Amino acid sequence: MPKRKLLQIGNITSRMSDRLSGNFDIIEYFKIQNKEKMISRNAKEIVCVLTDGHWGVPDNLMERLPNLEIVSSYGVGYDEIDADFAASKKILVTHTPDVLNDEVADTAIMLWLAVYRQLIPADRWARQGNWEKEGSFPLSRSVQNQKVGILGLGRIGETIAKRVKAFEAEIHYHSRSQKNNNYHFHASPKKLAENVDVLFVITPGGNATRNLVDESVLEALGKSGTLINVSRGSVVDERALVDALQKGTLGAAGLDVFEKEPFIPIELKNMTNVVLTPHIGSATAQTREAMGDLTCDNLLSYFKSGKVFTPVPECSKLNI
Repeated sequence: MPKRKLLQIGNITSRMSDRLSGNFDIIEYFKIQNKEKMISRNAKEIVCVLTDGHWGVPDNLMERLPNLEIVSSYGVGYDEIDADFAASKKILVTHTPDVLNDEVADTAIMLWLAVYRQLIPADRWARQGNWEKEGSFPLSRSVQNQKVGILGLGRIGETIAKRVKAFEAEIHYHSRSQKNNNYHFHASPKKLAENVDVLFVITPGGNATRNLVDESVLEALGKSGTLINVSRGSVVDERALVDALQKGTLGAAGLDVFEKEPFIPIELKNMTNVVLTPHIGSATAQTREAMGDLTCDNLLSYFKSGKVFTPVPECSKLNI
């Protein structure tokens, strides 16, 4: 029996390649120079796509692959995949939730600590010999007993909440619906920002949340407030963020994601009250291995049983 044709968009690990190569004829999309010719030759035979949250499914490929059955995405975010369109065409879309909750939450806490305790300037102070020349590093800010806001109390948001309890935090949140917990719920992002010292942003990306954190939310967070974003760059109005930090209407920020990755505005790079990381939220060897395994498991399970382990919500009704 011939192998099913799989269109691979983006890079995969050698472990993933080893698991899939025995079952699929893998076509590496970005290694093909003449993509139009490749699509015309293989469109009817490609039944599955393997991609990630960054690339999604580009070039209207879902519309151009008439026998496409499943898109398996290596990552939890899938805003670059039109899941509603996929569901309408009975194309199952999967992602990799849960396996990266701890790492992304740890990254959020790491950024918070780095901002409050001035980790990057303190490191520079020590390396440049300022301790010997000028004495002790200036005092920083304690993370204890802060009012912590979480914008998006999903799986990762809940994991962040568990971690900030260790710092005696008072937890506030805004989400699509009020949860059954003891945290303080606020009806809008602005109301949430008005009532907290630090705001963790951990909502899905996509059009529904684009610029959800806008000028008014940043102003509400205030000149002593801190923004931590480990969700998607599109969720925060990046121009408004730069302006707020420059004007001092927002105190500080810790950012792992950006609007036009890998581009980071030069203004952010030049700010000492901002900590930047290059979208490393889930980037540990252990978690990426688990994500890769789940990506492969979804594909292999689908062609064995017709079901997958982690469909995106828009496609859950197809997984029966």
